[in-house]
Amino acid sequence: MAQQCYLCVDLGAESGRVLAGLFDGSTVQTRELHRFRNGPVSVGGTLRWDLVNLWREIQTGMAKGATESGDTIQSIGVDTWGVDFALLSETDELLGLPYCYRDSRTDGLMEHSFTQVPRAEIFAQTGLQFMEINTLYQLVAMNQKNPKLMEQAATFLMIPDFLNWLLCGSKVVEFTNATTSQCFNATTRDWAHSMLGKLGLPTQMFPNVVDPGTKLGTLREDVARQANCKRFDVVAPATHDTGSAVVAVPTQKTGSSNWAYISSGTWSLMGLEVPTANVSRRALELNVTNEGGIDGTYRLLKNIMGLWLVQQCRASFERQGRSYDYATLTQLASEAPAFGSIIDPDDSRFLSPDDMPSAIASWCRETGQPEPDTDGRMVRCCLESLALKYRQVLRWMEELEGTAVEVVHIVGGGTKNELLNQFTASACGCPVVAGPEEGTGMGNILIQARTAGEIGSLADIRQVVRASSELKHYEPADRDAWNNAAGKLDDFRKQLRK
Repeated sequence: MAQQCYLCVDLGAESGRVLAGLFDGSTVQTRELHRFRNGPVSVGGTLRWDLVNLWREIQTGMAKGATESGDTIQSIGVDTWGVDFALLSETDELLGLPYCYRDSRTDGLMEHSFTQVPRAEIFAQTGLQFMEINTLYQLVAMNQKNPKLMEQAATFLMIPDFLNWLLCGSKVVEFTNATTSQCFNATTRDWAHSMLGKLGLPTQMFPNVVDPGTKLGTLREDVARQANCKRFDVVAPATHDTGSAVVAVPTQKTGSSNWAYISSGTWSLMGLEVPTANVSRRALELNVTNEGGIDGTYRLLKNIMGLWLVQQCRASFERQGRSYDYATLTQLASEAPAFGSIIDPDDSRFLSPDDMPSAIASWCRETGQPEPDTDGRMVRCCLESLALKYRQVLRWMEELEGTAVEVVHIVGGGTKNELLNQFTASACGCPVVAGPEEGTGMGNILIQARTAGEIGSLADIRQVVRASSELKHYEPADRDAWNNAAGKLDDFRKQLRK
């Protein structure tokens, strides 16, 4: 087939990109057209997303794509992080800048919500991990603190759905991102209307939910004119970035649960691809989550704090006049002593600290460990602790699904961190396959290609990913040392719970 171009908008919490995906029927190549910074903006003591600026940058990327690929562009698809949302009025006015999930307004509201709807009932309906950042508690906060704004809300759209509305006028929410909200019923595959009503939340603003791969419409005339391009299709991929990343896991065992994945970036999302949501009592106890996948699958997974730890350490070092790139930080970590100090990455103090190294030092003091006293030791602490968290979550997943995982696939930007990849193999005690780095972009693009009729099944998509990627393999090492460290970390967690 002639080479076709699909545009991918991929927004993360730290940066955004517009990619061109060039697909020839058997392989896909991705090319970065435009990269731009992202991050929450402090506005009046709150943390918000500057969606207007993001939209400007997206249009710049589209214009570059039109210049390079012109008439070969078939469609565009958007993926972003989960949980955050925008509200539109009846006249399609944006009701304020959307909040960032790290804003403090949800503090304490999860426990407050349990007084109205029991924790077990919320999980039975939604199957979602309990975190105060979830959309549900953001809506509860807004309903309490700004009820007049909620009264004006006619349409609820998650961040990628809002961008799709800007692109083509669609007003729907795509399935994979809907399932990150804790407002969606994992069993009925519709909004959890009764639960939302018990929490006093208006439900009429929630639009229809569509499957990944749905053609949403054609590019608005004014958007096409601004980007100097033709009016091509707008397609919903798996709009949750992890959903698209899991599509691009290069496994040969689609339909099996004996492989696990880690979508590695600011957050690490680790889990299994399963046919149905797991809302068992044990899943509730372990506080795991069921997020939607392609072809009706679910991603049984755990959100882990991820490389946010390293990113925030780097930002702290820079504020103190020590600037490093990530490769240098990883090299310093590799030279530091093993297991000098270890932490639980998911301790709440690491979610949005004023200074990450200070937060890590406080955890170490409370558990009787030495505080990391060099930048290399600090970063090694982060990386070893992440690998130990992966080990714990992997054991939980195996228990929940009654399976033995034979290989862990790592996709996303974190694949570049070879030290963490090796730590992960050693901690988990099984081989690790790292790649593709552009997993999210590949998944987004290949779902669009499938919508265009150029590719068939999910297994076919993964064959294209394998043919298009350079994969790196890691084998376990130093098992006794990692087993010993895991035991110590369990003891530290118990110590803090007392």
